[in-house]
Amino acid sequence: MKLSDFKALTFDVYGTLIDWETGMFTALKPLIEKVDHELTRDEVLQRHAYYESTQQFYTPAKRYQELLPIVYRRLAEEWGVEVTLEECEAYGQSVKDWPAFPDSPGALQYLKKHFKLVVLTNTDNDTFQHSQAKLQVEFDGRYTAEDVGSYKPESRNFDYMLDRLSCLGIEKEDILHTAESMFHDHQPANEYGLANCHIYRRHDKKGFGATMTPDMMPSIDFRFNSMADLVKAHQTELES
Repeated sequence: MKLSDFKALTFDVYGTLIDWETGMFTALKPLIEKVDHELTRDEVLQRHAYYESTQQFYTPAKRYQELLPIVYRRLAEEWGVEVTLEECEAYGQSVKDWPAFPDSPGALQYLKKHFKLVVLTNTDNDTFQHSQAKLQVEFDGRYTAEDVGSYKPESRNFDYMLDRLSCLGIEKEDILHTAESMFHDHQPANEYGLANCHIYRRHDKKGFGATMTPDMMPSIDFRFNSMADLVKAHQTELES
């Protein structure tokens, strides 16, 4: 199996192309500073992962920017902190400021010359517009949780993407699903028989950060520590 075997790269965005852990932790600092005991970055991210995933399960049709304020309130309750509605809503808007990983724009611009680029993302359309501007590339397909009415790892999100891509002449065997999250992306990619590429952004950290622990570790076809490393591997293939 080679990278050049595929026609389309389907991307997770937050955690893979956008540095959501940095954006998330920065936006949570006003809340963290009110807590009367010390919290590590990974403790914060792991509790966020729990409340985000459970809220997505219970309210799958709620837009991401409307779901995050609930997560903020649940964290505040757990940590014994009083917060206002305005503080919660401000956190929901913070996603628009979450930064891109430095290598994402250049890597995507290179890959656009060789593949169709598609996103399957757990966000809403308005929020994604701001993230796409940071990524500096036009995607060939954009499928959001708002479009589908549910969040990954739900199977309907992948059904929706595969159905839409088939209308563009892209079949399952043409796709390399490219993501960081084992829970949201690689586990369902295995279930769907999709070839997959792990962008291991947390290669120098322990645990799963802002994502839930998968039920079982998925199999991986390609693994790179960054988008830049993915580009280098593709260039090496072409040179050989």
